[in-house]
Amino acid sequence: MSLAVVRTRALVGIHAPEVTVEVHLANGLPAFNLVGLADTEVREARDRVRAAIVTSQFEFPQRRITVNLAPADLPKEGGRYDLPIALGILAASGQIDASALGRHEFVGELSLNGELRPVRGALAVALESGRAGRALVVPPANADESALAANGTVLAAGSLLAVCAHLNGHGPLAPHPAPQGERRPSAVPDLAEVKGQLQARRALEVAAAGQHALLMFGPPGTGKSMLAQRLPGLLPPMDEGEATESAAVQSIEGGFDPARWAQRPWRAPHHSASVAALVGGGGDPRPGEISLAHHGVLFLDELPEFDRRVLEALREPLETGVVTVSRARRRAEFPARFQLVAAMNPCPCGLAGAPGGRCRCTPDQIARYRGKLSGPLLDRIDVMVEVPLLDRAELLAQPEGEPSAAVRERVVRAWALQRGRQGVANGRLPAGRVEALCTPDTEGRALLAHAIERLDLSARGYHRILRVARTIADLAGAGCVGAAHVAEAVQYRRGWNM
Repeated sequence: MSLAVVRTRALVGIHAPEVTVEVHLANGLPAFNLVGLADTEVREARDRVRAAIVTSQFEFPQRRITVNLAPADLPKEGGRYDLPIALGILAASGQIDASALGRHEFVGELSLNGELRPVRGALAVALESGRAGRALVVPPANADESALAANGTVLAAGSLLAVCAHLNGHGPLAPHPAPQGERRPSAVPDLAEVKGQLQARRALEVAAAGQHALLMFGPPGTGKSMLAQRLPGLLPPMDEGEATESAAVQSIEGGFDPARWAQRPWRAPHHSASVAALVGGGGDPRPGEISLAHHGVLFLDELPEFDRRVLEALREPLETGVVTVSRARRRAEFPARFQLVAAMNPCPCGLAGAPGGRCRCTPDQIARYRGKLSGPLLDRIDVMVEVPLLDRAELLAQPEGEPSAAVRERVVRAWALQRGRQGVANGRLPAGRVEALCTPDTEGRALLAHAIERLDLSARGYHRILRVARTIADLAGAGCVGAAHVAEAVQYRRGWNM
């Protein structure tokens, strides 16, 4: 047989489209031609494959070899095609049984001695292979991750020789089991360790209960970062679908640890991060921090210190939950349904509003500092709360606040109410359903009308107040949104009266 067909998969965003590796052997001077929009890493597979075949005690055919990676218009990158190319050559030259190739898909980079090295995006590939009804052969380092895809069969092979023995029926590979063990929440600091700051603690609970974006502002050292770090401990564990989506994104970046399955991501990029680092990018588009925080928390400390373009890039993902990275020849879409938590000082020196008049910033300096945050971005933040300096008594006292476990119980109940009523968290509620599900009673409507006039709210701001008020009512177990719930939601909307 001079023609063999092997199936593998590429990576485009979080998707893994099928790639057919066609290998043809023809008479003529020995040559190895690789076609099908392959980048440099894929073209280098010719040397890796040749060495791996020879060191695995197979014969490398001295014929004209043509390898086609179809579809030809799909960009191919990385060393993931090494294994299917080698198997195609061996099948086309009659050294392995080609009849079993159609029931499998293969990914893996080959070392020169024939061992298999891991590739990124194995979980995304396993999900697609399972939907196609084929078994997936992966390197051992990708096996635990790939086996998390419950819809397919994963076979782990340590070398090219082991894969060939499996295909020839001499040493069948056993299906790799999914990682076992009790799922436990990640070790996060406890909210009980935070002294005072009752209003900020309440705002944190409201943000957690409705998946609302939160901005905390106040002088340095008041506990803004401490509060933000405790937010993951207030959130319920992810369900199966959320865990799979989050893990698939992290798998594409190559940093997923199966031991962290079903744990909500926590991402805290430095304020020097670029637009590409935050939203994703590159010639071969990769997910950024907002996608790696999918179904988790994105914490931006020192918010005004971020580049203005970086902050403006957050606006669309905050609304849509998706980010699209477009390049001249490539386009990739990544999920970005994250919960934004940000912290900032009220002025460049951080002491505006502090007792004793210690702030030395001029009004122009304060205006420029706060002006780094655009109105459209602030309009997308549901909850803004001040975190003031603690007085001496609070600072010397022992922490006496509620532990994270007690707050998480209320948050879990609120999430259950929201999912039972509308299927999504209040912070993700579509605009078309806000009026039907969040409209307050008569007193609440009157208070809301007054707030619209006083705060000059946009339509987006009006809807966000309704969403937050609905969350506050859910935390209280109230069926209807009342005036007290609206009043608290309006208070979170006022911020520092920008």
